[in-house]
Amino acid sequence: MLRLFETYLEGCPQLVLQLYICLEHGQGNISQYAAIMVSCCAISWSTVDYQIALRKSLPDKNTLIGPCPKSTYFFYKFFTLLSWMLSVVLLLFLNVNIALCLLLFLWFLGILWAFKNQTQFCASVSMEFLYRIVVGFILIFTFFNIKGQNTKCPMSCYYIVRVLATLGTLIVLWVCPLSIFNSDYFIPISIVIALTLLLGIIFLIVYYGTFHPNRSEETKPDEIDGKPMQIDCRMKYFLME
Repeated sequence: MLRLFETYLEGCPQLVLQLYICLEHGQGNISQYAAIMVSCCAISWSTVDYQIALRKSLPDKNTLIGPCPKSTYFFYKFFTLLSWMLSVVLLLFLNVNIALCLLLFLWFLGILWAFKNQTQFCASVSMEFLYRIVVGFILIFTFFNIKGQNTKCPMSCYYIVRVLATLGTLIVLWVCPLSIFNSDYFIPISIVIALTLLLGIIFLIVYYGTFHPNRSEETKPDEIDGKPMQIDCRMKYFLME
């Protein structure tokens, strides 16, 4: 969990800056493109690593094993992240205030989602509050399961909003084109954003439709001295590591 926090808190702002500089100059060299790809891959893989560790920590879930499930999950995260990052950077070019307001609003919604789930992963109230703030920040860029529960409906809503926000950004930029971009440069960027988003959604559907580990049958907890064993202890221990 701490590795996930560190990667997103450091990597996402860095990736936005890299994309901003690259797009501002209108061209980049191979090393710049390579650095962007490495950053995006590192952020995406941290989510895969978290998913693997999360499922290992939950006794009622099968583990995520095999190259196909892991690679499919990775590409789903990679393409959706890259598409959203490019959209955010274009919004920054359009209007910094609008972009910051949108990101702050999404951060606020992420924090509300963490509070709605009533996470209890820290020993103190203050640390729990900080944990939910960081969770909200990560939810700006990608969706992830914060309690190991069924998130089919919330995740569907999340990516519906993501698609609408991305399409809205492209439409606004087509209606009010930026002076720093000519049509020969803006059209490829729009195609990359739309294509990576489409690929990300396709990999998401393939992963959850084909490669998602099936849940094992729920087993009743053993009773000790007439009291049921707490089944969330491993989850809590994992998230506190």
